[in-house]
Amino acid sequence: MRHRLDTALTGIAVCATIGLLMLPQARDAGAMLAAQDDPVALADAQVTAALRSDPGVLARGIEAALASDDADLANSFVELAAARRVVMPEELTKRVSDAVAEQNSASNFATKFATGFVTGQADDIGSMSGTVAGDLFVFGDIRDVVREGKHLAMGEDTDHLILGLAAAGLAVTAATYVSVGGVAPVRAGLSLVKDARKVGRLGEGLTAWAGRSARNVVDTPALTNALADASLLRPGSTVTAVKAAFRGETAGGLVKLAQDAGRVGEKAGVRGAMDTLRIAQGPKDVARIAKLAETKGGQTRAILKMFGRGAILLAVGAFNMTMWLFWALLTLFGFVCSIKAATERATWSWLQRSKARKARRALQSRHEMALCPTLAAASLHG
Repeated sequence: MRHRLDTALTGIAVCATIGLLMLPQARDAGAMLAAQDDPVALADAQVTAALRSDPGVLARGIEAALASDDADLANSFVELAAARRVVMPEELTKRVSDAVAEQNSASNFATKFATGFVTGQADDIGSMSGTVAGDLFVFGDIRDVVREGKHLAMGEDTDHLILGLAAAGLAVTAATYVSVGGVAPVRAGLSLVKDARKVGRLGEGLTAWAGRSARNVVDTPALTNALADASLLRPGSTVTAVKAAFRGETAGGLVKLAQDAGRVGEKAGVRGAMDTLRIAQGPKDVARIAKLAETKGGQTRAILKMFGRGAILLAVGAFNMTMWLFWALLTLFGFVCSIKAATERATWSWLQRSKARKARRALQSRHEMALCPTLAAASLHG
């Protein structure tokens, strides 16, 4: 019985030790699973877990961003560290602020603006401003429509996604002017998606979805006939022709995607929007990141850099989280069972000892009673 009690006590000690070691991981796993439908809460839970297991992860992220000449990403890590009350070395934060100041200098901004306006390709706020300006003046969209429309008319390889985005952009631009900028995020989002496509930074799943959606946006025969003699030199007639071939009733999904991308760009910056379009596998991913960006703002890029698509969606990670909880519950079950066994065995041992004491007292009492007549007779003979 002593051996059985020792075994139960050992089980309690082992389960308690394992449980204490597993508690942080199990707690983080439970928080992530509970927040899997809320991208903001899910990102918070993942950042908390990452900082607990590796306190230096943010500093290394800053160093890596500076080494790759990405001041915007480095500043995003600084913002995330400040929000989490993680103190960064003063020398490191100064390097980030200097890099950001250089990136946002007037001369650099002007150069980027001109590049974005002419080429229609953007990778920062300066070039994006130029790209959006070009598209607002319909220069950029007409350029893309004419180019892809000519390919379509001649039977050459045509990028239907660029064509559909540019056509939608021309229609939205008109609405932007009418509403005095009321749909500007959609206009900016269309430019972002179009630029991401041009530089190959649109995720594979998102590219497939957007390509299917864009094919229904344009009436191909009507556009082919309308663009037979269109050019950049006749923007008025070109815009009229494209708008006539544009099927606005089928562009809802594409416009919603552009709106969400524009919201990300507005809150997290152009590069944050580009990162979003690169990792997203569909419009739902972009919508979730837009919700995250509205709350986290400049921290969004750092969060996406740390966790990728996993920042807003538990996929394979959900299995790992579930396993942590399973083993934690199994350990708790073992702990409770060990306590139960130890209690039962201790109680049984106490009862056995109590019965043994009572038996010894009864035996001693009978023995004393048996001795009483013998002692009385001995005294009389004496």
